[in-house]
Amino acid sequence: MEEGRDRRRIHVYDCRSENKQQYTRTLLETRGLDFNGFLLLLHRTFSIRPHETFVLATTDRIVLDFDKFEELQDGRTLHMLQREDQALATATEELIKFVPHYDTLIKGGQSEYYNSEGQKSLAYALAELIDNSLSATSKNTGMRTIEIQMVFDETLAKPTIIILDNGCGMTSKQLKNWAVFRLSKFSRKNVTVGGKEESYVRPEPVCRSLNSDVSYFGVGGKVAVFFFGNSTRMITKSIGSPDVHELILSKEEFERKERDNEDIYTSVIKNRRPGDSSHLKKDERCLRSLIAEEHGKESFTAVVITGLFPEHITFLKKDFKVWTRQLAHVYHYYIHGVNGKDTSSCSSNSDHLPKIDIQITLCEKPPKLPCALNLREVDDDMQTLYINAAVDTFDFTASPKDGGTVEGLIRYHPFLYDKETYPEDPNALLDDDDGDDDGDGYDNESGAWHQTRKKGLVFDCFWNGRLIPYTKVQGFDWCSPNKGAKELAECYNRISGVLFSNDVFEVSITKLSFMHLEDKLNKKDTFFTRTVNSQNQRGNIQKEFTQWLKNCHEKWDKQVKFLGYTETITRTDIPTKKMQHPWATFSSIEWDGKIYKEGQFVKSMKTVPILYGRVVRFLLHGKYDNSVFATGGEVEVALEPKAFHDKIKTIAISKIDKNATDEAIKNYIDNDAAKLPELLTVDWPEGKPWPQNAARPAGTPFGPIKVEILNKKRELLSMMPSVSQGAGKKLIVELKVVEHGPKADQEILCYSAQHSRKSGFWFNKIENLTKRGKYTLSLNTKMHETNATAFGGRELPSYILKFTINAGCAETFVVGEVSATLHVGVPFDIPLLITDGYDHSVPLPPDLKPVLKCRGLDMSYETVDNRGTTCTIKRVKAKGKVLNYQQSKTYALNVTLPGLKSDTQTIKICLLPGNPHSIHVTPEDDTITVENGNPVKFNVEIQDEAGNITARPKQVICCQVQGFPLVATDCSVTGAGQLVTKLINLKIINGEPQNLQVKFEIPSQKKIQAAVRQLKVLPSTRVSRMELCSSDNLVLTNNEKIDWLAGGLLDNLFYKLYDEAGREVPPTAKIASKIKVHWTGDVNIDDLVEGKLPAVHVPTQVQPALFFEVSYQDQNLSVSFYIVPRPDEPDRLKATLLQNTVKLGEILPGSINLELVDQYDNVTTALTSSCMNLMTVEAEGLDKSAIAFGWQESSRSVLVTGVQFQSGPLGPRELCFTYRSFVQRVIIKVTAGVPAQLKLISGPEKPLQVLNDQGIATPFLIQLFDEWGNPTTDQRVVVKLNSSSSRLKVTTAVTSQPVNAEGNASFTVGSVSGPKGHYRLEFKGSFNQKPISGPTVNLTVIPDPNKPVSLLVEYSTSAVFPAGGHFPVFSVTVVSDEGSPMTTFNPAAASMWLWKGEPSGNAPPQAVTELKCSKPMKNENNDRFHFRDKEIPELVGKYTIQFSLQMGNGKVLFSNQIPINVVANQPVKLGPNSQLPTPVVSNSKVMANRTLVENMTLRIMDSYGNAAGQDLEGKVVVSIKNFSGDGNKSLPLFEGGTSSLMIRLVKGAALINRLVMMENSPGEHGSAYILLFKPEALMVPTPLVPFELPFHFSNDAENQRKITELSRKKNELTTSITASREIFSTYRELLTLLTNQHLVASQKVVALRNDLINKDVNIAQTESNPDVDRFLKEKVAEADQILKTPRRVFSIQDPFIGQQDVLGMVGHLASVQGDDAAWVISWHIRGDMDCVITKTSAAAQRIYDYTGGRQQVMALDSVFVHPGNRSMPHIRNDRLLFDPPGNPVHAMDLLQYPHNPENCIIAFKNILGDTILIDDLDSAINYRKAVVQNKLPCPTILTRQGDRVSAKGKFGGAQNKALPMNTLHVFGAPIPQHYYTLKQQIDLLTHHRSAVEMRDRAAKDREEHLKNIMSPKNLKRHEEMEEKEKQLEEIQRQLESTPVRPVKRGLEGAGEPSSTTPKRAK
Repeated sequence: MEEGRDRRRIHVYDCRSENKQQYTRTLLETRGLDFNGFLLLLHRTFSIRPHETFVLATTDRIVLDFDKFEELQDGRTLHMLQREDQALATATEELIKFVPHYDTLIKGGQSEYYNSEGQKSLAYALAELIDNSLSATSKNTGMRTIEIQMVFDETLAKPTIIILDNGCGMTSKQLKNWAVFRLSKFSRKNVTVGGKEESYVRPEPVCRSLNSDVSYFGVGGKVAVFFFGNSTRMITKSIGSPDVHELILSKEEFERKERDNEDIYTSVIKNRRPGDSSHLKKDERCLRSLIAEEHGKESFTAVVITGLFPEHITFLKKDFKVWTRQLAHVYHYYIHGVNGKDTSSCSSNSDHLPKIDIQITLCEKPPKLPCALNLREVDDDMQTLYINAAVDTFDFTASPKDGGTVEGLIRYHPFLYDKETYPEDPNALLDDDDGDDDGDGYDNESGAWHQTRKKGLVFDCFWNGRLIPYTKVQGFDWCSPNKGAKELAECYNRISGVLFSNDVFEVSITKLSFMHLEDKLNKKDTFFTRTVNSQNQRGNIQKEFTQWLKNCHEKWDKQVKFLGYTETITRTDIPTKKMQHPWATFSSIEWDGKIYKEGQFVKSMKTVPILYGRVVRFLLHGKYDNSVFATGGEVEVALEPKAFHDKIKTIAISKIDKNATDEAIKNYIDNDAAKLPELLTVDWPEGKPWPQNAARPAGTPFGPIKVEILNKKRELLSMMPSVSQGAGKKLIVELKVVEHGPKADQEILCYSAQHSRKSGFWFNKIENLTKRGKYTLSLNTKMHETNATAFGGRELPSYILKFTINAGCAETFVVGEVSATLHVGVPFDIPLLITDGYDHSVPLPPDLKPVLKCRGLDMSYETVDNRGTTCTIKRVKAKGKVLNYQQSKTYALNVTLPGLKSDTQTIKICLLPGNPHSIHVTPEDDTITVENGNPVKFNVEIQDEAGNITARPKQVICCQVQGFPLVATDCSVTGAGQLVTKLINLKIINGEPQNLQVKFEIPSQKKIQAAVRQLKVLPSTRVSRMELCSSDNLVLTNNEKIDWLAGGLLDNLFYKLYDEAGREVPPTAKIASKIKVHWTGDVNIDDLVEGKLPAVHVPTQVQPALFFEVSYQDQNLSVSFYIVPRPDEPDRLKATLLQNTVKLGEILPGSINLELVDQYDNVTTALTSSCMNLMTVEAEGLDKSAIAFGWQESSRSVLVTGVQFQSGPLGPRELCFTYRSFVQRVIIKVTAGVPAQLKLISGPEKPLQVLNDQGIATPFLIQLFDEWGNPTTDQRVVVKLNSSSSRLKVTTAVTSQPVNAEGNASFTVGSVSGPKGHYRLEFKGSFNQKPISGPTVNLTVIPDPNKPVSLLVEYSTSAVFPAGGHFPVFSVTVVSDEGSPMTTFNPAAASMWLWKGEPSGNAPPQAVTELKCSKPMKNENNDRFHFRDKEIPELVGKYTIQFSLQMGNGKVLFSNQIPINVVANQPVKLGPNSQLPTPVVSNSKVMANRTLVENMTLRIMDSYGNAAGQDLEGKVVVSIKNFSGDGNKSLPLFEGGTSSLMIRLVKGAALINRLVMMENSPGEHGSAYILLFKPEALMVPTPLVPFELPFHFSNDAENQRKITELSRKKNELTTSITASREIFSTYRELLTLLTNQHLVASQKVVALRNDLINKDVNIAQTESNPDVDRFLKEKVAEADQILKTPRRVFSIQDPFIGQQDVLGMVGHLASVQGDDAAWVISWHIRGDMDCVITKTSAAAQRIYDYTGGRQQVMALDSVFVHPGNRSMPHIRNDRLLFDPPGNPVHAMDLLQYPHNPENCIIAFKNILGDTILIDDLDSAINYRKAVVQNKLPCPTILTRQGDRVSAKGKFGGAQNKALPMNTLHVFGAPIPQHYYTLKQQIDLLTHHRSAVEMRDRAAKDREEHLKNIMSPKNLKRHEEMEEKEKQLEEIQRQLESTPVRPVKRGLEGAGEPSSTTPKRAK
């Protein structure tokens, strides 16, 4: 035995080879060996070479060293590995021992659960296993997942229960410890996990003790396992370990070992690699899938229970809902958090829930469907029912003396209407249904608790956060009904409770009951404390609980019945916005057996004052539409008498005096009804009263008047009669004067008079009634506070006086507008406006005559036109010599009206020459001589009637010489001119002179007399006649025709010249030089001197008569003649074509003319009509049947028509015409036929997909063709581009255009916008209003994921916005065109705009506040912008919020505008509406000198000055205290001798009409005191700061006056100095702010420039913004070009994208870069490419139902994939197993996901799995072979050439060969990476540009601000402030030195002893 104890045998597995099929275990004896000796033993045993390295580790992967080896115990198992993290190729085993008898385990469940043997206790056995999982997952940072799988499908495996978690797992040592019964966590030794030793550490205290420390005793899990069945398999993997450990414990194995006398407490832990299921039996199929899922898991534990008892299986299947509900109750707070499951709260958001997921799955034999349930979905467990039936909670803590902490809460379940809301126990209801079935002990106990609930409060008890089901604690003394109020007796039956204890309080080992919890809590030394907001509250807990219960009863129990529902309203009289709506109104209530109805008289009680009135209606907060019960409500009371009050007060129903009678209420009301004002009387103290409808001249004074208010008894009133307590309201009289104008009445005067004891209501004299018209004066009695003219529905008395104001007598006049420029002798008018002394227009006195005087001019006028108040001096004329027409002179014209107060006015006039009057001509001789053939010159002037040269428009003088053309000159500008006549050419007969008359006149001025002169013309000696003759002296007459042969010569021509007398003039060289011939330019001058002319060459072409002329240019003499050429003999046949081009299939336009011509191509007359029969025509493709020959007699030619070609090529064709020996060939060009069709000859690649609002870079080129397919170029054809749908908007440069010269039309699509879908682009043509068919192009519009279209703003819509607080978090999501969030925008581009006022439309107004977004927090989504902690404005009112996004290029995207209402913050102080002056009072009999405050209103305000107490009622206590705090000073007293006054505080405001100090009041002369206004009796959380008003006290009026004046100056100076200091302080702060802004902006520019340099964008520091703009424009254009460049797209439309929980179609979810990869992957999953992926099954079901099952869908919540990324098969533990051929990669690694990458990865893992892509088929075959040789499975392999090798090894055949790419729908290509680089550069450039602008603007602003600070104006202001400070010091000195009388006044009989020395004033 001793020897056995000393031995140490070690089991060693040689695992160095990673390819072994099985490892062999070797047992080595190591007794007496150290670590080195053991290593030598290993080298010998396993033949290890000396230099070979290996790792020796335990099954927990703890590497051995000297110390670890010494700790090894007998029987341990070791692994010999190549490296520490080497994976085991096959499983190994480790023998373990554990001590207890096996009955302890297999019968432990029966003993421990004996009291609950019934089926319904199975939930608590499962809870033991869940406890272990909770503890194991307690340190998880992510989701803590616990799965309970019930596999009862015998087709898969024998019945099995699996509990699986993702916790930390167990090492082999921890697994061994688990097998040892009652080895608690406190008894276990430290274990090593991940290389670190770990031991149990008690968790830190947390709320509700939810610390997951619930796996405790080392008993529950094993007991629970064998309570369910007879075998369990533990499968676990710890963090950091590459091995999975398995342990099997079974009843069958225990019994076998007992029979074979083996060591019962031994077993084997199997160590294997993850996913290795080779050791499983055939009937364990369900475990294979469990083990297959181990890949990728970092750690886990699975408890597999088999051999289940049949009765348990039956219960688990039949009562699935029962035991899951029980589990949900047990772990309620672990699942739902510390506050539990509140279905009405927004906290149910998954982001706020605990990260614990307990999923239960029940799988039965088909056809039954699997049942899956998450415990979080259970909504009928007791805690959920308690929480959601409760309306309020009472939290407390219990602290027993001997330690431990218990948190408790009590919930109140109110009585609603006619029933209790205390929830029923579903388990108890089941017991009732079961009848006499006893069930197990717990259920009977539970039912008993439920049945006895009315006995008082019962607590559910939780231990470390989980329920202890068998322990229920009765209520404590302080919450017992015996200690409470009797009226609350029933309320004690409406409460439930929960206790949360930590592990200081012991529970049973199966956690079914507490040991001593109730006893400890009921001890007297246990201390109970109420908890509010997690803070313990001092006080009597019994008292606080009773008060809480009472509040719950009053607030929540509905016991008043509201009847006669009327409507639901919003109450604006309630300041709290959330309480303003909804309020239901009712006509009556039933309360305490009594009915109250509308109109019934009621009296209030416990109100100040007591209210009397009629019921208006009853109010109840909430949404109701019928009669309803409630604990209380409010009633609106119309106060009576209405004439006094005229208001409706709202009071609580509980304040209705139920004992008051109608008669008593009516008597009280009638007593106050007879004291109202009745009429006004008006008195005129100075006489001169104005009667009704009086008329007075303007300026007549009105008044003064005295007004008095009388009641019916003719008693004078100055205020309304007082009602109840307090003084009556003051009355005022308002005087108002209204002018009745032609369009509308206008109020011109409005005064208000308060009552004076001496003069009543007095109005001073009115002296400004100067405007003419009708007036009404009204005197109205008004309420002083409200200005209301009615009181209590009754109009107050008034007085009306109507009168008229007329104009006065004429006193002055004004000269109206006269033209500044006048003309001599031209009449003009002078308008005059006559007015009285107030500018009223009056008529001119009838006998008054105007007088006009002007120096240097003669002035006259005809008459004076006097019409009403308008006077005009008519037809005034001025005459005299003036300057010329270009210069003007100004004259002063005096207008005098004798007899007026102001009788003379002077106006300035400018006088110019007058109208034309006569024509003056020079020379002035009567007869003027001129030689024939010369012109005559005259000078002319136009003068006015005074002889001034005048110029007028259209002033043209015409000169008419008898028999000659008219000449004219324009004198419009100068008034003068010169006339030159035409040459005087007369026919002189016999040399005698001739006389002519010359006449000068102005056509436009017929009234001006014409001037006449005589002209004598003398004869001249010039050449006047020419003759032509031939050599035979034949004279040619002028225009003679000569017939001559074409091409001939006419010569021997001569010329002769004669003068006017008929004498021949001999030719000279001078004359010869002026002889010109028409037919040639080559003339011999010598021949001309001799009189010879050059020969005439007759033209070769026959044509009409040709003109020939000889001229003498000096005298314009000429002689002409005509030559007519005639043709020669025929020479050839000529064909003439009108058109040489003909379209194929059409007849040649026009005809072909055939003629016989001579040598010069002249047509001869040789052809006759019979010649047509001898003519023929030939050509290729000519249709001879249409040819026709026609004779043209007029031209002696033949016309050929009908030339048409029906076939043959396009181009030139030869036509051959033959007539006898004459042959003629012509060329005709044959072109394409009539346009018949359009074809697309080039365009973008197909299939064509375009992003929404993007264009198509490649143009569409359309070609025109005829019906034979020939391209045609007829530019009359117009091609038009249309869209197949009106929803698609296609933008092109032109929508229609004619084809160009080449017959084609090019269309470039600039943009395509419309809903996503399939469309067609249709090209159509038109020719002569006939359509031409064209091609169509299929187009798919897909939403642009990079185009932002809207901003989605999310925030708490129920949030309240208190002034000066912080806004809730605004989350702004940029939504793309496809509906997904965009995350590419820089946060600096997002802005929040805030302004005061209503929404302004789409964009914010000019003056707004801009706020920038905040950085996202850890728990916030990063796909949106967050605006957090933004300050709310400090002033209340309506505001508007809007968000914007700068998208670049000056584009801004705005959100919808959000109106908000900023309300007042918490009330903190009492204060006036405005700053008050310092009062100064004195001891005087005059009340005004003793008045401290008058007409002052104090309001409750928040810290920002906003009125914040509109719902507060209370009082303000006014008292006086010493200014210096000296308590020995005597204090002044108020009127009545009181030291304090109380003023009512109504709706947060206190009105102080007048506050007066008593006569002969105590107080020190010259001292300062403080009026203290302190609010009291207010229900506010914190006391309000009182208002303090300093005042000065004096003993005499003179001193008071002096102090008042000094105080007034002091206040003025203080206010001015304070304002100046604030200005200078603001300047300094602004300078600091501008300096910081400039510094920050400069730093930002430098940082952005460095970022640009890092992005390969180099910008010089001096580069200007225009250069940056140009650079930015280039980048934007480049980026846009990339987007417009066509790329591969997935062509199937996705109609479901953008719907809720829909990701989209598979083909749209990813993109692939390479064409070959996209092709083969798309083909491989072609059946899934159109599958729609959804996040939830509900969304998938919705699409399935919508499409009738036609659309395939896949929901991700029904898909399970292994987490993490699997390595390639040729890689193991980061080492290559072999060198792979063909560049293999996972196909999934080639996919790029534009959106939702996490969900897309899950989807494609499920679709593609581990599919591999490789280069070619040979590489794929060799790769698969190498993988299989390494004993590894090989997934499907695809090749870039389109081949597939399946996971089964198949390849070849059509099934494994990809279809052509153009027949498939393939993945789209991603946007090039360069685009994203450009976007980054664009963003940086945009920000850089903005930063530069901001920096420059900041520098400019700072410089301007510095200039402003140093400006002379500010320097002067600073000097003025210093001067005022000196003045203030002097005034303060004078105030302090005010003389003090050596006496002190006091109350009569209460004065101080006479020997008391008075104190000096400070």
